[in-house]
Amino acid sequence: MNIETTVEKSRTASLKETIASSMSYEEYRILVAEKVASKSSTGPNQSEAYVNYTKLSDARMRRLDKTIKISKALNNAALNYDKKVTWLILTESWCGDAAQSMPVFHKIEQLNSNIKVKVALRDDNIETMQYFLTNGGMSIPKLVAIDEITNKVIGEWGPRPTVATKMVSDYKAEHGMLTPAFKQDLQVWYTKDKATSIMEDALELL
Repeated sequence: MNIETTVEKSRTASLKETIASSMSYEEYRILVAEKVASKSSTGPNQSEAYVNYTKLSDARMRRLDKTIKISKALNNAALNYDKKVTWLILTESWCGDAAQSMPVFHKIEQLNSNIKVKVALRDDNIETMQYFLTNGGMSIPKLVAIDEITNKVIGEWGPRPTVATKMVSDYKAEHGMLTPAFKQDLQVWYTKDKATSIMEDALELL
């Protein structure tokens, strides 16, 4: 048995374990709302900042759940998708990028029963997260598409839409780190973009 096969088997086993204990999108939304009500956050960091980020994420998801309009191209692609697939999303309640993208993936799930969105908390599933790092980091959200018949990973997405990823990398290259002001600008960009970039990326998963 070669090393690659060994790693793949370990990854498959880790994914199965994570999916078995995962939540539906609706269950995740309830969890986040409960965290807001108790002035807390998922994960070990219970700082005031993370509690506030969780509150912001809850408000964003609530708004997007009501207002997102799926593009015609994405709607057609979702309706015609014929593989049985699980979209596992690794995230935490405080993650602003997740709040912008998860409602889109849930809308797609609602269009086709072949697509099942499952949500797992990153910090409860570190072993699985280690298989899906971004530039060596545990960036979230991370969507992993798994074929339900073969258990093979057939796609990945995250932590941000392609356009936003370039914005972040360009800013880091110039300034060395992301400032609070840039993070605020990024959220403004998400609002203006109206999930268009996320939907374009989602087409690549279908």
